[in-house]
Amino acid sequence: MTAYPGTENERRVSCEVLQPVVSSLFEACRMNATDARLLAATLVAADLRGVHSHGTMRVPDYVAKLTRHGVDPTGRPRVVTDSGGALVIDGGNAMGQIAGTFAMDKVIERAAETGVAFAAVGHSNHCGAMAWYAMRALERDMIGIAATNALPTMAPWGGAERVVGINPLAVAMPTAVDPAFVLDTAFSGSAMGKIVVYHQKGESIPEEWAFDADGRPTTDPAAAIEGLLRPIGGFKGVGLAMAMGILSTLLSGSAYGTRLGNLVDGPLPGRDGHFMMALDVSAFTDILEFKRQVHAINTELRACRKAPNTTRIYSPGELEHETAERYRAEGIPLNDETLTGIVNEGRALGVDASALLGSRS
Repeated sequence: MTAYPGTENERRVSCEVLQPVVSSLFEACRMNATDARLLAATLVAADLRGVHSHGTMRVPDYVAKLTRHGVDPTGRPRVVTDSGGALVIDGGNAMGQIAGTFAMDKVIERAAETGVAFAAVGHSNHCGAMAWYAMRALERDMIGIAATNALPTMAPWGGAERVVGINPLAVAMPTAVDPAFVLDTAFSGSAMGKIVVYHQKGESIPEEWAFDADGRPTTDPAAAIEGLLRPIGGFKGVGLAMAMGILSTLLSGSAYGTRLGNLVDGPLPGRDGHFMMALDVSAFTDILEFKRQVHAINTELRACRKAPNTTRIYSPGELEHETAERYRAEGIPLNDETLTGIVNEGRALGVDASALLGSRS
């Protein structure tokens, strides 16, 4: 996880204050209280882990989806095909977090019977940070895997046209000692949401994150927003993103790549797809030994001899775990644009969100 720039325009907000306010906004969009709380919880969880690109900065966009852009605030996901360890789930054109959580919980339940279970989710929408889903399996000592499609923001290596999504993947594995192994990554140098955060703050982005519209490397976030995200590992990142996109869409009849929409007009409602997978470790090997070995692998990684100018090596998910612990104690740092966006949406929906405007960090 890459740290965000300075905090001079940020305020600290406790999750106990933030989550009920955000939930109230979604209820005002006609979501039932349970779904509104779940959707708010996913965004606050991302903010807690420092993944602000998928946190409460998304509230204005989500309100627009639920009130004006065709997402059904009352949509209910359901299982449409059940073939043992293989499920196909219709997301009901609900927010992706509602469909994705339903699907992940179903595969965890099924994996307890079959050892492995996979759900292809269609008729869904943007579903936020993938770690939310993969980590749900940890409570049952299972491996969780989750992926989704995304609007095209990358070109094939050597190209200059948006035809490939960053199509993120998350993998969570239980360990004997916290933190668990949690990898949550898109196949680009950065998510577009992170670049938007830098643009909000007037900061340059790292040079390995993006190209301009002509395919030239850029550190200007405005040029990056108009341009292309840079795939990790060159052509390898493009291939991995394509694989995740295909798994997330074609098995459920969802929209791959440009068929989903574009950054100018946005995604077509109900055309997103995801896949959720759970593996019951005990169906393969002794769970305690597996967790011990994952912990040993993480420990070995952290103890590796450091390269110059490196002060610490983190195992996957460790930095986010520590960030969440710190933010729970100190409050989540949110910039003024994010907070103003939430307050303004609240005002339009008749929800008082002024409690978010506390002291600066």
